[in-house]
Amino acid sequence: MDEQSEKSKDLVQLARLALAGRPQDVQTYVTRMSRKYQKLVPELGQQLKDLLKAAPTRKSPLRNEAMATVPHDRDSHLDLLRIESTGLLEHEPIWQTHIEESLRQIVMEHQHADSLHGRGLAPTRTAIFTGPPGVGKTLAARWLARELDRPLLMLDLSAVMSSYLGRTGSNVRHVLDYAKGVPCVLLLDELDAIAKRRDDHQELGELKRLVTVLLQEIDDWPEGRLLVAASNYHELLDPAVWRRFDVHIEFELPPRDAVEQALKLFVEEGTVLDEVWLPALTEVLLGQSYSDIERQIKLLRRQAVLKDCLLSDLFPILIHQHIDNHSKVTKKEIALRLNEAGLSQRAINDLTGLSRDTLRKLHSAD
Repeated sequence: MDEQSEKSKDLVQLARLALAGRPQDVQTYVTRMSRKYQKLVPELGQQLKDLLKAAPTRKSPLRNEAMATVPHDRDSHLDLLRIESTGLLEHEPIWQTHIEESLRQIVMEHQHADSLHGRGLAPTRTAIFTGPPGVGKTLAARWLARELDRPLLMLDLSAVMSSYLGRTGSNVRHVLDYAKGVPCVLLLDELDAIAKRRDDHQELGELKRLVTVLLQEIDDWPEGRLLVAASNYHELLDPAVWRRFDVHIEFELPPRDAVEQALKLFVEEGTVLDEVWLPALTEVLLGQSYSDIERQIKLLRRQAVLKDCLLSDLFPILIHQHIDNHSKVTKKEIALRLNEAGLSQRAINDLTGLSRDTLRKLHSAD
């Protein structure tokens, strides 16, 4: 086999492994290629070798930063950090204006750090995101990492709690010391995990010491790095915690216009959300988080495939699941929309619980 054929064969195999989502196998194959091409094409072999030296590995995902291996818990021997370095988002976030402005401000500060330094200022070092689950806090941290072209280091404080509480402080120190050594975005998820444990009086002393460790580490967070904390239960946080963060962003359940955007984003391409179904579904899903809306729409999409029907044929399922959470006035509005969608009075009655007499009056008035 000639040199060109060898290259073609290797390229195809490398593409096959990459498309199959097998990064470890890709790295193994590149290692073999570097050895082979050291003889066949020395320049190419050396380039591959240099790439491998700088490439991240499972145990040292930030290898190009000359860091030690990822800290792990002595009890479980599990890594304490999850590291995402791809910068890819499954979809673009949907944010209210004040949230987007605050996040873009953080990005601009870090991108123009020299200008701030010239005026004796520094970019935001720490931010805290609060709000109910599923409203985009973790997605916002991923977005910041992507915009700043930095890896995202994720520490789940509920998972880092060691079986020996006194060791948890050491775990936290090890993780933050590790993260301080590289340009990154560090996400401390479930920050309230520590506070939620305070009702255990036997462990109160240790928990206080743990909070002290965390506050000291946040105070010592270096300039140029970005630490983000996320909490679903801001009311449980120690008051001293709030003063440590430069920026506080409150994430809320999506308002009506954001629910509409989420529905348009999550339905499959080619599905028409017209002036009938869009307001009807928006009404029944109001009060749901982004992740809840996405989960329910994806469930319907899978059902539509299995039943070989249109996604819109299954929209009444969502109506039926959530209609009881709404007032009679809202039910009437939804009933009108369902009538415009072509549903029979009997079907609308089954979905909304409104009497036939009420439906007749609604339709005659309309």
